[in-house]
Amino acid sequence: MNSAQADAYLRRLGAERPARPTLDVLRELQLRHLMAVPFENLSIHLGEAIVLEEDRLLEKVVGAHRGGFCYELNGVFGALLTELGFDVTLLAARVYGDEGRLGIPYDHLVLRVRTVDGGDWLVDVGFGAHSHYPLAMGERGEQEDPGGVFRIVGAEAGAGAEGEGDPGDLDVVRDGRRQYRVELRPRVLRDFVAGAWWHSTSPESHFTRSLVCSRVTADGGRITLSGRSFTVTAPGGEKEVRELGADSEVLAVYRERFGVELSAVPRVRGAGGGG
Repeated sequence: MNSAQADAYLRRLGAERPARPTLDVLRELQLRHLMAVPFENLSIHLGEAIVLEEDRLLEKVVGAHRGGFCYELNGVFGALLTELGFDVTLLAARVYGDEGRLGIPYDHLVLRVRTVDGGDWLVDVGFGAHSHYPLAMGERGEQEDPGGVFRIVGAEAGAGAEGEGDPGDLDVVRDGRRQYRVELRPRVLRDFVAGAWWHSTSPESHFTRSLVCSRVTADGGRITLSGRSFTVTAPGGEKEVRELGADSEVLAVYRERFGVELSAVPRVRGAGGGG
């Protein structure tokens, strides 16, 4: 990512170019990203290819004013942070699913970010409802955040799928429930191509079975459009759900509430519907 591309990305986030890559800057950029760039899987159901290359991700998130899912959002955000002087490492994670079992390898992508004023931070702008601010990777106590109470703990034997994984892996816990397991070995973006393909095509992937477009709101709540169900979640967790009617109403919500301009309402395509 060059300087001009980074400046365009920062304009997308409504942020100024920072003087130094500090924790305060990282906190601001993560929150702005969560508010400006929606977590969405619309490409899978619109027949759009998901290409894990930096220029293509920039074209989508910055040029087309779209969002994406974990590989796309954390992948391109990591590139921005690197251009701004942060020390960024891509890490693979596996998401906890039904019965506490772990998902596929390269199930999720997260960022390990080091700042010039010290600290080692877990940054994730691609997991839907999650922490609004970076989490301290070395902290083993509770970390309070507008998105919940988080803990980062060592992966315990027997947790997840038969305790698989390295003893040095870390589990991210939100409000007492394990969210995903992070492997600390450094990765590169192309390592996640197979995971992105699986999530885009497999009938077992929740991304092929449903539509989602979601972002954090200025008051710390969240709005989510899933198919024709529009949900407003207040900061305290109270939800208000409204069923949308005509296609024009759905398209207006995408445009006005998420900044996503579509020519047609996306509909679940099922397995084989993505790139």
